Amino acid sequence: MKRDQSLIERLGRERNVWFCTLRADGSPHVTPVWFVYLDDVFWVSSGERNVKVRNVDNDARVSLALEDGDAPAVAEGLARVHRDKLREDVLAALAAKYDGWAAGEEIEPFGARVLLEIPVNRWLLKGVAP
Repeated sequence: MKRDQSLIERLGRERNVWFCTLRADGSPHVTPVWFVYLDDVFWVSSGERNVKVRNVDNDARVSLALEDGDAPAVAEGLARVHRDKLREDVLAALAAKYDGWAAGEEIEPFGARVLLEIPVNRWLLKGVAP
């Protein structure tokens, strides 16, 4: 897919994205998350005990939507959980975007930090209302 520079710039500015995973029974679980978007991939830091991580372990299909309903941007992809060596470039990008946030540090009671990697398979909307 051809990159839309205005969308790429917006993804760098936006603080939150709504992240939808699927529970074991197929029902959706939607939560706002902090993210970075690097080379056509969303990255999200989470605790390994969070519902979204368990859901991704069970079913990798996810969707993400920026908060602005007047300029909707919605993507779909297959998420992958990174548990061991967390990518330093992603942690640095999260720290830069979120005022020094240490995205790799454990926060109780959510368990060890993981990174969710979500390459975009398809953009449903790219910042323009239908």
